[in-house]
Amino acid sequence: MYPVGTGVAPTGHEQVPRAANVRDPFEPIRGGIKGPRLIEIDAWLNHTVFRLGGWLKRVYTSYSERLERLNYRGFKRASVELVSDGATLGVAGLIVMLAFAIPAFQATRDDWRTYQQYSVTFLDRYGIEMGRRGIRHDDGVPLSDVPDYLIKAVLATEDRRFYQHFGVDVIGTARAIVANVRASGIVEGGSTITQQLAKNVFLTNERTIERKIKEAFLSFWLEANLTKSEILKLYLDRAYLGGGAFGVEAASQFYFNKSVRDLNLAESAMIAGLFKAPTRYAPHLDLPAARARANEVLTNLVQAKFMTEGQVLIARRRPAEAIDRSGENAPDYFLDWAYDEVQRIGDGRNFVLTVKTTFDPGLQRSADTIVESVLRQYGKSRRARQAALALADTGGAVLALVGGRDYGESQFNRASRALRQPGSSFKLYVYMTALMNGYTPRSVVVDAPISIGGWSPRNYSGGYRGRMQMISALTRSVNTIPVRLSQRLGRDTIAEMAELMGVRTPIRVTRSLALGPSEVTVLDQLSGYLSVASGGKRTPAYGIIEMRTMDGRLVYDRERDGPPRDQILPLEKAEQMNRMLVNVVQNGTGRRAQLPGILAGGKTGTTQAYRDAWFIGYTGNFAAAIWYGNDDFTSTGRVTGGFLPAMTWKQIMEVAHEGVALKPIPGVGNSSGSAGAIAGADGNERSNVLRAPTLTSEAAQVLNDIAGALSRAPRFGPLQPSRSDQVSAVDRPADADAGAGDVVSQQ
Repeated sequence: MYPVGTGVAPTGHEQVPRAANVRDPFEPIRGGIKGPRLIEIDAWLNHTVFRLGGWLKRVYTSYSERLERLNYRGFKRASVELVSDGATLGVAGLIVMLAFAIPAFQATRDDWRTYQQYSVTFLDRYGIEMGRRGIRHDDGVPLSDVPDYLIKAVLATEDRRFYQHFGVDVIGTARAIVANVRASGIVEGGSTITQQLAKNVFLTNERTIERKIKEAFLSFWLEANLTKSEILKLYLDRAYLGGGAFGVEAASQFYFNKSVRDLNLAESAMIAGLFKAPTRYAPHLDLPAARARANEVLTNLVQAKFMTEGQVLIARRRPAEAIDRSGENAPDYFLDWAYDEVQRIGDGRNFVLTVKTTFDPGLQRSADTIVESVLRQYGKSRRARQAALALADTGGAVLALVGGRDYGESQFNRASRALRQPGSSFKLYVYMTALMNGYTPRSVVVDAPISIGGWSPRNYSGGYRGRMQMISALTRSVNTIPVRLSQRLGRDTIAEMAELMGVRTPIRVTRSLALGPSEVTVLDQLSGYLSVASGGKRTPAYGIIEMRTMDGRLVYDRERDGPPRDQILPLEKAEQMNRMLVNVVQNGTGRRAQLPGILAGGKTGTTQAYRDAWFIGYTGNFAAAIWYGNDDFTSTGRVTGGFLPAMTWKQIMEVAHEGVALKPIPGVGNSSGSAGAIAGADGNERSNVLRAPTLTSEAAQVLNDIAGALSRAPRFGPLQPSRSDQVSAVDRPADADAGAGDVVSQQ
């Protein structure tokens, strides 16, 4: 063997010498995998890849051949296409339905079984029992004690296939659709007992497709989590059956003055007939209609083969006799709201309570009568079908509450739960924010065209007045000026002001915030205006005075446990706001609300397309918020805040002030004569008002204060005050019936 690097060529099988600096590529694996082994691995990999490629080719060819078999033509192809498109649309529909249903399932996260856990006996402000709400824990009637014929009557009338379906009765729904199409109207419902329970527990009574989708999904959820007996028991306990009674036990006590355990067949049939329309068939309202409905229930029992004709014959011949309660009229909307308040402020330990409220039965009867009278007189011609009203004293105690036109038709409380756009009545918070930031009622502002990102608000009159004082702008409900103020002051600041003054509903901050597009409730607006009517104190509307347990122990007292009435607004600013709002009633859009001999302030509000009409006003004694509109948000027939709401406000206030010693509005006075003097202070004072014998020294001092404030008033923009700036508020808008400037133009 030749040494490496000698340059001698090898012969035979001798090892080939290599240079010292040449690296052997197989050196790292010498002693492990040999050269022949690597060749075997390479061959195996090549063979495997080749075979895999061949297998994939055969699979693809086979798949293509199968697809060729599905390549239909003619009628078969059309059928396949329809099935395919139907499946696609069906999946898309299920996704949409699920998207609607997800919010509904949020309610199931709470302990919903404890809803209506409180058993409350309500007393009015005079200590007289006015109604009850809730279910007693100590004397609840188990399902086994409910008469068998009552259960059968309910099933035969409401859901005969209750024990066969899974929450939604497809067969029953299809049958109802066919029956309704044949009758060209609604003659038969398709909702199951489970669906009705889902609506009663989790949803509202609004008639929308979205609610029906949520109702169906919640029905599936109830069926999956409860037994049929539990569902039936909850349904019998929570359904509204008229007269303020919820559940068969309460209805039995109300209509027959006996426990549900003791009902006979005729009485059971009458109660079973109430589930469909409790007001229409309530025996204390229309006994003949209730008996006719009970007879239908007896027929349903026979048709469902739950009973024979012979078994129901006596009940047909001897119909039930209900207790005469024609003179009673339970304040159901107030009771519902008060019950919600009990659940909100309750301690969660004492559930059987006696609650004294702020309710005044006389004012409630007047409020109900006035609202119904106005709707009967103007509702049809003006296309306004609903109204809501809340009346309180200036301390916040709610004396009357109208949550809708007919509680039996709809238990939805439009005074406490309906979220509606306030329109120009929201301007209170804009102008109060301005007053808190250096402006005064005499500050000069500009009424001129303005655009924000393509949105251009317009005034009701369609024109512009140029420079004017802030009190005059509010009096005429000019739109451009509060929009300019919102830009300068900041919309978030205005939203915070609304919250500070008592609006509980979260405010949506948008570019048109100043004109009231963010929805609020009637009670929200009442609380907001009460804060200035009370001189700047926090004054939320409330209905509970005290709560006591069954043994008389006091567990809640408004004076002791209620929120403190802090001074949230400086008295001086609240007084300035009062003078501006009094001017609205005396000389502006709220003139229909004027009370003879009584000073009043307030503001109108009318939203886009006349969907909502508001008037919120107050005197030194009382405040009230009024709303008119439609549940489906359709337009009314040009109903403005200065029309029906202002008229209704005037009528209820005239009743409320009968025999009441008048109190002054902070910073203004307490007589119509002094009100005129304040109103005339917007610009040149009217000499006839100044000479009026009712002018008080307090009013004269207010006039001097306003005159002195003119020189200190901050100016909007570069404009300076001049004699032409002092526009008199006695100039009235062209349309005396409408709230000038209340309509918002949105693009």
